[in-house]
Amino acid sequence: MKKILYVEDNQDTAEAVKIILTKAGFDVTTKPTGQEGLTEAKKHNFDCILLDIMLPDMSGWDIFEHLKKSKIKAKYAFLSAIPVSVERKNDLMKSGVSEYITKPFTKTDLINRVNKMLA
Repeated sequence: MKKILYVEDNQDTAEAVKIILTKAGFDVTTKPTGQEGLTEAKKHNFDCILLDIMLPDMSGWDIFEHLKKSKIKAKYAFLSAIPVSVERKNDLMKSGVSEYITKPFTKTDLINRVNKMLA
């Protein structure tokens, strides 16, 4: 079973994503802050790390950069309400981000994109 870490401060969103991905056959852990997400990512091996961008203590970008520097091997994706340009998405992909999923998203789209990342 593939393990996913989702760092999201909105409890309702975190729970909804956890339910969707758990029903799709993933083992999902959620953390509400960047610091808790960093700690969890360093303690356990995750196949995929999903990051919200706007968190109370640090940004998802900061978490991604920190984990990359720490050589944490996982697929990375952002789930965010903040839309980005095609150029920015391309820059993110070049830096190691596998997906950028804009909220709101459908259950099917989320599952398909996570499956594609982990294929």
